[in-house]
Amino acid sequence: MKTIKLLMKKYSRIPLEFDNVLPELLYDKTEKEITETIIYHGNRQEQLSDYFKIEVEGECDNPSDCKIIIDGDLHRTKYIGNCMTAGTIIINSDVDIHVGAQMSGGHIIVNGNAESYAGREMTGGLLEINGNVKEFCGASYMGEWRGMSGGKIIIRGNVGKQLAECMLNGEIYVEGNCDILAGIHMAGGYIQIDGDVTQWPGGQMKKGIIVINGHVGEILQGFKKEEIIQNPLINGKYHIGKYTLYIGDMGVKKGKGQLWIKEN
Repeated sequence: MKTIKLLMKKYSRIPLEFDNVLPELLYDKTEKEITETIIYHGNRQEQLSDYFKIEVEGECDNPSDCKIIIDGDLHRTKYIGNCMTAGTIIINSDVDIHVGAQMSGGHIIVNGNAESYAGREMTGGLLEINGNVKEFCGASYMGEWRGMSGGKIIIRGNVGKQLAECMLNGEIYVEGNCDILAGIHMAGGYIQIDGDVTQWPGGQMKKGIIVINGHVGEILQGFKKEEIIQNPLINGKYHIGKYTLYIGDMGVKKGKGQLWIKEN
């Protein structure tokens, strides 16, 4: 196992971009080579060691055995874990936009809050956020129509609007509350929200499953109430309690998404 520890030594209000700080890019590098890793500071190229103290422990022959631990004030550091394929990144801070964006493998843990577009267009791997997340988590990016298509996102706090916009596959679990339009344009995958939802979950969804264990402010008229089931089997797991199943969104041609709402 190789562990790379990064401790921020200089804060910048201009965002840092961490596209090149990935286990698969650093697992076979020497400590000197890691210090010379290029990061972007606005539109300028700088070295990782300009902003972080770096410690390296151990060696490995496989990126899956590489762990990166990042400490400091990272709320202006973006693209952490962008396009990640293997290994582990642990972030002990709030983070800026695009954490875990387009990741296809590996494991990211955020011990703080995350800004917009966390896990956007993700195809695999596990993204855990132990705080709150802002809008467009697991969604498509601006101008695109393909959102998350694989992997798993776990959010232990609250999440903003348009969670999983254009989701195709994968799983999202939210332990807190969710803002409007969770699963908008959803075409597959699974979303579970344990808290309350402001309103309009599943707008324009075609397929997929949304389970809500808290209160829902308003359901769109395009959803048809089907039945009430005690302890239903949903996505291969029994959910304890009484749930109402809605099918929709009928506002979309052949809209057959499943919206399960627990009777509280």
